[in-house]
Amino acid sequence: MLPNGDSSTPFVELSRADWAELAENTRLPLQETEIVQLRGLGDPLDMREVSEVYLPLSRLLNLYVGGAKQLHRVTSDFLGERAQRTPFVIGVAGSVAVGKSTIARLLRELMSRWPGTPRVELVTTDGFLYPNAELERRGLMERKGFPESYDRRSLIEFLTEVKSGAAEVRAPFYSHMRYDIVPDAHVVVRRPDVVIVEGLNVLQPPPAPNDVAVSDLFDFSIFVDADTSHIEKWYVDRFLALRQGAFSNPSSYFNVFAHLTDDEAITTALGYWNEINMPNLVENVMPTKHRARLVLNKGADHSVESVLLRKL
Repeated sequence: MLPNGDSSTPFVELSRADWAELAENTRLPLQETEIVQLRGLGDPLDMREVSEVYLPLSRLLNLYVGGAKQLHRVTSDFLGERAQRTPFVIGVAGSVAVGKSTIARLLRELMSRWPGTPRVELVTTDGFLYPNAELERRGLMERKGFPESYDRRSLIEFLTEVKSGAAEVRAPFYSHMRYDIVPDAHVVVRRPDVVIVEGLNVLQPPPAPNDVAVSDLFDFSIFVDADTSHIEKWYVDRFLALRQGAFSNPSSYFNVFAHLTDDEAITTALGYWNEINMPNLVENVMPTKHRARLVLNKGADHSVESVLLRKL
């Protein structure tokens, strides 16, 4: 449904079964061990889910890339020039804990196996968060992940360079262990076929009418959707898993949570969810869903139940 309540829709909705049929006779190019390495905490990604949902999605994206190449060729012929083709940029948006990072990693691997897109790079917008010292200076540490906590100008400049065909573009590197930007560390993008940009707020509209939106520089965009109650549970479950894993590392910013009891950990996780992540989801992330070209609707078990694809 559109934001104004109109029941008409610019999307075609496909059930899980109908979507899966689109790649029914296509061989899955990944082994089960590779899928295990790609999935995130609490995300029960398996061979069936990859075959029925993400294999057809990767094929669709491959077709879009091929279409963009053809459009580039005919446009160059029309203009009488031979401008170099620039990378195809895909945005992946959605709530924290909804599984968008796993999906972005999976699409990178799948797309790199298709002819025409052997070089696929992945960049997360975490690298464009302001450093913690700057967030502290601005009084934004409690709003980390909200749109104002990102260096939006640097992200726009990065994507502009990518879309201009620059030979090498650098993005800042974010450490989840340190919970901060790592000085002098970078993710380097060297004119690949495809760049996947994953982040909470990548589909945000521009802050002012004459500004450029991050999504203006995308060729395709995906929103990962689920019921809020499901995402809350996934967030708490992930927090509990991290307490036994990454949080137990003495170097982790979150090591203080490693020795919480189960009840204490659940209370802490719900506090972060209700005070930070849920408000950000409702105020900033969910309203951007209608801006995506494709929406993946997940059920309570993290599996995709239906797909919405914008009509052409």
